[in-house]
Amino acid sequence: MDSLSLLIVLFAALAIPLVMAKFKITSTPTAVAEIVTGIVLGPSVFGVVNTGSVLNELASLGVIVLMFLSGMEIDFSLFKPQKNATQIGPAKVAIVAFATVVGMSGIFATILQVTGFLPHAVFVTIVYSTVALGVVIAALKEKELLSKPFGQTILLIAALGEVIPLISLTVYASLNGKSSKSVWWLLAIFVAAIFLLMRFRKPYQFFARIDKATTQLDIRLAFFLIITLVTIAESVGAENILGAFLAGIVMKLLRPREETQDKLTSLGYGFFIPIFFMMTGVKINLRTLLADPKALALIPILLIGFFFAKSLLVFVLRLRFKPRNAIAGTFLASTTITIVVPALTVGRNLEIISSTQSGAFTLAAIITCIFSPILFNRFYQEEPEDFKKTVVHFIGTNLLTVPIAQQLSKGLYEITMFTDDPAKYSTYNSEVNVKLMPSFSQGALHEAGAFDSDIVMLAYFDHDKNFELAQWALAEKVPRIIARFESKNVASTRYDELRDQGVEVYNTIDASISLLRSLIETPSTLKILDDTQAGIFEITVNNRKFTGMEVKSLPFVNEITISQIYRDKEFIAPHGDTQIHLGDHIIFSGDKTAVADIRQQLEKKN
Repeated sequence: MDSLSLLIVLFAALAIPLVMAKFKITSTPTAVAEIVTGIVLGPSVFGVVNTGSVLNELASLGVIVLMFLSGMEIDFSLFKPQKNATQIGPAKVAIVAFATVVGMSGIFATILQVTGFLPHAVFVTIVYSTVALGVVIAALKEKELLSKPFGQTILLIAALGEVIPLISLTVYASLNGKSSKSVWWLLAIFVAAIFLLMRFRKPYQFFARIDKATTQLDIRLAFFLIITLVTIAESVGAENILGAFLAGIVMKLLRPREETQDKLTSLGYGFFIPIFFMMTGVKINLRTLLADPKALALIPILLIGFFFAKSLLVFVLRLRFKPRNAIAGTFLASTTITIVVPALTVGRNLEIISSTQSGAFTLAAIITCIFSPILFNRFYQEEPEDFKKTVVHFIGTNLLTVPIAQQLSKGLYEITMFTDDPAKYSTYNSEVNVKLMPSFSQGALHEAGAFDSDIVMLAYFDHDKNFELAQWALAEKVPRIIARFESKNVASTRYDELRDQGVEVYNTIDASISLLRSLIETPSTLKILDDTQAGIFEITVNNRKFTGMEVKSLPFVNEITISQIYRDKEFIAPHGDTQIHLGDHIIFSGDKTAVADIRQQLEKKN
């Protein structure tokens, strides 16, 4: 019977996305469709699927893999304060917003406790504080909002709505469970996660180099991390889902290749996770639930609670976004299912909620997943889109750098030049954006924000001064540093030292030699460089929308000629069927007027 039930579940997992694609059902998350299918296949309707040891084990693995993949979705770089921000940053808005969620959840949970509906207010507060990160990410990706302040803010709220309730749930279960082990042992999980991160960062890079199709070392490492942290979590009396979640964070911090994340996602959402969601539906007995007047009355009350808990979000979001989008974001953040289902499992294990109450909670969560994305799509309106220009700071103002700055400032770059020479400031201030510094000390440059940029260009003729400036820029972790280095004294190691540190070094003599050689060997290439309309450009692929897309399928492929793709420190000669990967550097020639639109599409972080 177990084999037949498994066969039915696997067939349903295959059929669900096909049916949704056939009838163009895009507003409802697949997870919700799988839970509903489980309800239909279970004792509530047809009763053709029964819970058994095999399906229960696969479902348990499903929730562990789901938590692991959820951990991999967290991007903690979004919590870093924004430099030179003129508006409230996404991190501040998200933290204040989530604080209101916790507060309103506590109020509603207390009301339920006082009225006798649900006695455990702390547990109910944790459940109401949850947000479905997976559903939120899918909705934001669909509208390509992850790169915008609105998308980043809602994503951070959702991330907090997974991380904080999950940790709180683990602490609550440890304090109220039957385990005699101290809650302080939970620190062992975090220590283990840090140890694994530090231990496997370098080996992972080695694995990536020697990996092949028959070994799949990246996948083996992922499951080693999962089982290790899940085992530690269970051994100290914590919930296994916390261990799996931390394993996902560790894996993300190892910076896996895009192919690795795709394989893990395929394995999880292709097999384990659908079984978990469908078995969640199978375990809900609607006949019993709807036959109980108290349970029937509980469903709308619990549903109101999910929206009540997020109700103040609209006022917080209005501090930064237009009213309609604040409402849209509130509805999207009201979506919850990912943590609710595991939390209810913990609640049943602790015997603080009944199966009937758990079923009512699950149905209320399913309803939020059905209607919240629909309401989000209905209310959301495009914010005025300002494409973020690349910020370039020139330290050194002279005849070499000023013409370059003038040309770049007309296009996709935000240029600022810094000089400590009053004569040069008075000469060039009317032509470009120049800031006069009293001196070029490290503190003065830091205070002036000279290193708060995407690219720093060090343009002094004095290579010793450029070397010192480069060290300061490296300390400030500037993404790209370009340094002029005219001297190539064989007795000096500074030239090679800068290159080894990742600084892009250029030398006027070398550049002139290369230019003259190009003029002789490839005059047409030089013509492209000098042409006012055409040019050679490099764009980095940050938009996941293009991941896996073949070159011939790019929407703008007829407007450009792709000559090289730089990937994993190697150049690839592209063909029509060459697939685009996240992080690819596409080097192409084409009309300059089309570059802004192409860059906006490819470099949008989504």
